[in-house]
Amino acid sequence: MSLSIDDVKKVARLARLAVTEQEAQTAHAQLSGIFGLIGEMRAVDTAAIEPMSHAQDVVQRLREDRVTEHDQRELFQSVAPQVENGLYLVPQVIE
Repeated sequence: MSLSIDDVKKVARLARLAVTEQEAQTAHAQLSGIFGLIGEMRAVDTAAIEPMSHAQDVVQRLREDRVTEHDQRELFQSVAPQVENGLYLVPQVIE
């Protein structure tokens, strides 16, 4: 992708950033480098590469899926100021 100084200035203006000519030149050089790297990465054939979630072959240990705590809803709602049909009632704050 080709990027011009005018493109950099336009993006800066759209982002409401004040950039000097020197800053625009620096940003242009940096962005051109980034776009060049993206172009190199796109050129690599990755069709035979299997997607992975981690750079290393790491396996997450999973715990057994079982209930470890008991239902204490009645206990918690017994101290609440107002409860109706198992729901906590709170004062209306927005009219």
